[in-house]
Amino acid sequence: MKKIAVIPGDGIGPEVIGATLEVLERVGKFEFKSVAMGGNAIDKYGDPLPAESLKICQDSDATLLGAVGGPKWDNQPPEKRPEKGLLGIRAGLKVFANIRPAKIFAPLASACPLRKDIAEKGIDFIIVRELTGGIYFGEHKYFTTPEGERAASDLMQYSEHEIRRIAHVAFKMAMGRRKIVTSVDKANILNTSRFWREIVEDVAKEYPEVKLNHLYVDNASMQLIRVPSEFDVIVTENTFGDILSDEASQIVGSIGMIPSASLGEDNRGLYEPIHGSAPDIAGQDKANPIGTILAGAMMLRYSFAMNNEADKIENAVDSVLREGLRTPDIFVKSEGTKLITGSQMKAAIIEKL
Repeated sequence: MKKIAVIPGDGIGPEVIGATLEVLERVGKFEFKSVAMGGNAIDKYGDPLPAESLKICQDSDATLLGAVGGPKWDNQPPEKRPEKGLLGIRAGLKVFANIRPAKIFAPLASACPLRKDIAEKGIDFIIVRELTGGIYFGEHKYFTTPEGERAASDLMQYSEHEIRRIAHVAFKMAMGRRKIVTSVDKANILNTSRFWREIVEDVAKEYPEVKLNHLYVDNASMQLIRVPSEFDVIVTENTFGDILSDEASQIVGSIGMIPSASLGEDNRGLYEPIHGSAPDIAGQDKANPIGTILAGAMMLRYSFAMNNEADKIENAVDSVLREGLRTPDIFVKSEGTKLITGSQMKAAIIEKL
C-alpha cells in the first residue's frame, strides 16, 4: 500500500486536502499520515518544518500539501516564517523540478479573462520551473556601503548540472506532447541566463525531434497573454518560473484550478495546488478543491504510475464542469451555470467517480 504524507497546512489547506483524500479513496487504497508544517507547526512547535514532519515525508512514497502561511505569521523572523517550511521540505525531499500545467477546461472558456478569439484557440501548456537554485537559494545579505549607506543583495547562481537536469525534464515532457520547448531567460542582461541558454542548447542536441525556442522573460510574459495556444512546454529558472506560472493560472480561469508537482531524481514527489492559504475565506466552504484534487491526480500519474485512476479523476472534474457546476472563484453567471460550495463540488466529483 502506498504511503502518502499529508500536510493540511493553514487557512483553506485542511478543507481542500480533506476533499482530495476522499476523492483518492474512491480510486485506490492508500495509507495517509498527517504531518504539521507552516503556521500551524510554528504555533505548536515553534518551527515551520519540525524534523519529525520532514522525516515522515522522506519515508513516504509521496507528499500531498494543502497551503501554508497567512498574515498571522507575517511578523515572524525570516527563519520562522511558514514559507521557510516550503523551502525546507523542497530541499529535504531533493525535489528540483516544479511541474505546473496550464490547461483551460472547455466549459470554463467564459471565465478566461482573455479575448474570446484567443481563448477559443485553446490553452494547454506546462511550465517546468527549476526549484532549488537561483536567487531564492543564493546568498542573501544586508550590508553597509563604503559611503555608509544601507544596502542589500541577493545572489543568483546556477551550476551546469542544475540547468542540465531541469532541461532534460522539459525535453522528455515535450516528447510526449507537441514537441516544442520554449526556454525563458534574460540572456541579454544576465550571465546566469547566457549560461542557462548555452546548456539548454547543448541538451537539445539529444532531442532532435523537439523544436527549441528562446524568449526573454519580459517577452514571454506578453506572449502568454497574446498567443498562449502556441506554447507547449516552457522551461525556466526559479524566479521567472514563479512569476510566469502565476500569470498562467489566471488565463485559465482561476488560480484555484491549477495543480503542481515538484519532482526529484526518483518518483517521490511533492504535490500541491498553486493557490495560497486564503485565510479570508477559510471555514466558509467557498474554497475550490479542484486544484488540490488535480494535484492528487498528478501524484497518481507521476509517483505511482496509476494513469487510469488519474484519468478517471480528471474526467470526473471535466464532467462536473460541463454540467455547469461552479465554485465562487470560477462562477460566471450565465445560462446553465450553478453556484455551489466547495463541499458540493467535492461531492459532485465523487459522484462521477
